[in-house]
Amino acid sequence: MKEPSRSGNQPFYLSSRMHYLRENFIHPPFDYEHELLEAIRFGDENRAMDMLRKINELEAAVLATYPLRSKKNALIASCTLFTRAIIKGGVDPEIAFHLSDTLILEIERMSDVERLVHFEYEMLVQFVSMIRSEKEDVSFSHIVNLAIYYIREHIFEELTLQRVAAYLKVHPSYLSDRFKRETGEAITTFINRRKIEESKHLLANTNQSISEIAFTFKFCSQSYYTQLFKNFTGMTPRKFRISGTAR
Repeated sequence: MKEPSRSGNQPFYLSSRMHYLRENFIHPPFDYEHELLEAIRFGDENRAMDMLRKINELEAAVLATYPLRSKKNALIASCTLFTRAIIKGGVDPEIAFHLSDTLILEIERMSDVERLVHFEYEMLVQFVSMIRSEKEDVSFSHIVNLAIYYIREHIFEELTLQRVAAYLKVHPSYLSDRFKRETGEAITTFINRRKIEESKHLLANTNQSISEIAFTFKFCSQSYYTQLFKNFTGMTPRKFRISGTAR
C-alpha cells in the first residue's frame, strides 16, 4: 500500500528536479564536501579554502525565492556542517555551537549577497582557527581527543574500549595504553565517570526513576549504577536527588 504523504510530494520533487537540471543547478559532489570537512577537521586551512572555491565554482542550487534569503540559507547550512567538523576534530561542543550561533546571527544581519559570498570564506577561517587553537590548548593527542569526542556523542549507548577503538580504526590495546598514559585513567573509568556526570542532570531536572536513568545510560542494573554513582560522588543517586546538589 502506497503512503499518500510520499506520493503527494512527488510532483513537486520531480518538477523541482527538472528545473534544477534545466538550469544546471547541481549540489556539489559528495567527495568535495567530504574533503572540505576533513580539511576543517584537521585544521588544514589551505586545503579547506581550495575545496570551498571548487564547490563555489559550481552553480548553486536555489534554497529560497529571493537570492539574499537563498544565500543566507546556504551559509547557515555550511555553518552547521563546519560546526560538526570541528566537534569531530575534538573541539568542545559548547564552544563550537557558541561560534556557530554567533556566525549565524551575523549572517542574518547582512543585507548584501556579495558580502555573504566573502563572509563564507571568513567563516571558514574562523572555524579552522578555532580547531587550531583548541589543539594547541589541549595536551591530549588527536587520537585521544577523538576518543573523548566519540564517548561524549554516544554517552547514552553501550560503550566499550573495543567499540571506541573500532570507530577510530586502532587496536584496543594501543588505544587503552595511549588513553591511560595521557589522561591518567582507564578508558572504561572515563566512560563511567562521564555517564555518571551526565546522569546527574536527569536526577536533578526530571522525574525519571533511578532505574529508568540507569537504563537510559545502558548500565546493566540499577544496583550497578548506584554503586558507580556512590564511588564517583560519595552519595547514592537517591540522596543526590533529595539534596538538590545540582540545582
